[in-house]
Amino acid sequence: MLDIAFVLIVITALLVVVGLCQPLAAYLKLPPPVLLGVVGLALGGFPALVTHLGWSGETDALAEAFVDLPVSSGTFIYVFLPLLVFEAGIATDVRRMLEDTAPILLLAIVATLISTAVVGLALWPFGRVSLVVCLLLGSVVSTTDPAAVIAIFRDIGAPARLTRLVEGEALLNDAGALLAVIPWVRDDRLAEATLTLALAYGVFVVAERLLHVSGVVAVLAAALTISALGRSRIAPYNWSFMTDLWDQIAFWARSLIFILASILVPKLLGDFDTRDLLLLAVLTAAAFAARAVVLFVLMPLLERVKLTQPISSAYKYAIIWGGLRGALTLVLALGVTENAALDQHAQRFVTVLATGFVLFTLFVNGTTLRLVIAMLGLHRLSPRNQVLRDRVLAVAYAEVADSVRHMGQYHGLAQSSVEQVVEPYQTWIAAADARDEAERLPERERLAIALVALGNQERVLVLETRADQVASQATVQVLLRNADALVEGARSEGRLGYQRAAEGTLSFPPAFRIAYYLYRHFGIQRFVADRLADRVELLLMTRLLVERLISFNDERLSAVFQEERLTDIAREIIEHRRDEVGDALDALRRQYPDYVAALEERVLRQSALRQEMGRYQALFEEGLIPQELYDDLKRGTSGTRAAPRPRFEIGLDTHRLIERLDILSGLDEQQLERVARLLRPRFTVPNERIIRRGDRGDAVFFIASGAVEVRLPARRVRLGSGEFFGEMALLSGRPRQADVFALTYCRLLVLRKADFERFLAANPERRAEINRIAKARLSVNHEDGDRAAESVSN
Repeated sequence: MLDIAFVLIVITALLVVVGLCQPLAAYLKLPPPVLLGVVGLALGGFPALVTHLGWSGETDALAEAFVDLPVSSGTFIYVFLPLLVFEAGIATDVRRMLEDTAPILLLAIVATLISTAVVGLALWPFGRVSLVVCLLLGSVVSTTDPAAVIAIFRDIGAPARLTRLVEGEALLNDAGALLAVIPWVRDDRLAEATLTLALAYGVFVVAERLLHVSGVVAVLAAALTISALGRSRIAPYNWSFMTDLWDQIAFWARSLIFILASILVPKLLGDFDTRDLLLLAVLTAAAFAARAVVLFVLMPLLERVKLTQPISSAYKYAIIWGGLRGALTLVLALGVTENAALDQHAQRFVTVLATGFVLFTLFVNGTTLRLVIAMLGLHRLSPRNQVLRDRVLAVAYAEVADSVRHMGQYHGLAQSSVEQVVEPYQTWIAAADARDEAERLPERERLAIALVALGNQERVLVLETRADQVASQATVQVLLRNADALVEGARSEGRLGYQRAAEGTLSFPPAFRIAYYLYRHFGIQRFVADRLADRVELLLMTRLLVERLISFNDERLSAVFQEERLTDIAREIIEHRRDEVGDALDALRRQYPDYVAALEERVLRQSALRQEMGRYQALFEEGLIPQELYDDLKRGTSGTRAAPRPRFEIGLDTHRLIERLDILSGLDEQQLERVARLLRPRFTVPNERIIRRGDRGDAVFFIASGAVEVRLPARRVRLGSGEFFGEMALLSGRPRQADVFALTYCRLLVLRKADFERFLAANPERRAEINRIAKARLSVNHEDGDRAAESVSN
């Protein structure tokens, strides 16, 4: 057994190799996994080379040190796999990936099954093994390893959707569920990162050993859940720290698993012969043919039934050629060699061909993928992004040129030196302006670019809001979702899509509708009160964000596009959105002014606290206060946490609502108590139908607060606080003659028909007042009916 210290020294040496391979791969313009594979093959083949050359002694121990490490398939699976899966899940933008759910599932599940079947059936006539063994090999080589291809995609700027499709395929090859529960963590970045590491291993082991389900599925589900919820529940700085940490951990794990697996290649290949080369050719042709069938035969069916946006042929060719196999396939092949259920011939068949296929895709596809992407034209920016890039660089270069001139003037530097530095920037700006003029996009396209930029800026502002802790986690989550919807709307449909998405942000979400259903049918107020509190906070934060977007449009976008008309249109769209949000917020403010004021005060207090913290940090960074004083000030402000959000009360206390009704003023305490027992409070939301025309009259409604609209055949009448409606049907016995809709949030008092009659009998003065108003309304209704009949006859 190898000494533990010796094993650590070998791992240390491998980490040094990994670290040196990164800059070398960049210099050679090779994907790092390719170079790591070469190094691994060299280390794995070193003992054979030593033996062939006749060297002995100390070189034998050195040569065998890397090959004889205590590494099995279980080591790879339990040590490295949870880290790789968790990092892949946490780095995935779940919302964006859901846009391509259908093609990703097709590539991940259907393509894997088809590839397994095609490879197995293609090899069966030639393999001299059973069909089961051929299918086993097909399943081993059907799982892609996207490490190299994604690295190339990102390096050369391939389209984000292409990268997302490859990432999604790799993530879901072994998974089919996206459900998990994550622990609530506070704003301690070290604790949060530690918990995620524990979560990756804990979930994997518990799933595999205790629950006997897929550990990969469980880890992926946990990671995707954290990815979907973490950006709103974890402070932006902490989230950035966590993702950077996981990127580093995954880099170590990915590199070590790749180089260790590559070291095993010479051992796995064994006595590779000419016949194996023929089988490898069949395997390679079958594997790529299976992917082509999925992409060019099955994928168009999804496009035809509108389950996915069309995927271009260039994307499909890139996905086919980018189906690299790597460390995971080698680990599976290693597992086959350790499986006693297979005979030696079957083990050799699977391991030799799987390893050979990995080497082919790595050294042929991997080294040429960059060229293929360039030939397909996928390395170029879209026209929209090219325009945005040119405009952003033009502004940046102009600012740099001005800064250089200012520096030269301030320090008295030679004008010729200044101009030498400034000249390349000016030349590029002139070229960009000429290119923009020659290939000018239509105004609607340029407006779409500006609106996408506004949506992205809104997302940035939402994350700042999360850092300031001025809004609840649930509200931040909704704000992020709204920002994503605005970006996607602008990207797909331009101005119309942005405006539709903006209108959608003001609609009542399903959670509110469910809560309101529980209130209307079961009288449960707490849920609808909580959802109203969420809505007040959401509208308030949205209003603040939109106000900041106006400044961003006037200051930044105007400088980028340098088109006054474009900036004015964008400003008009934002101002319209601000007014719509403001109207929705004012509708709640009129009913619950104290609650809205309390929330506004909470936002201001927390913003002031964050500014205070920022000021202390600036003083410390400027060297004006020492570390111990800064720590003391920071402890003082960190102890001043924002007060919890105030509890929302709908305000349906019958006695207090009665006080708002002028028609019931003058009643003594005893009379008010009797009336209070008859009335039932009711809460309504804007646009809710309270009375339907033609229904039987069964109640009269008193408006304690809010406003309603009575929609008669010929006109509409608005009623406000202190007024009542619905009495006509009760007094006349006829069906309802009009629809009544709530214009705002309303608090009503409902008096049922039997109680209404008792109320009128017990209060003659109120009866006379109600009859007087009813007669006036009846006269108006007759006039409306006559006008409606006259218009029909004409």
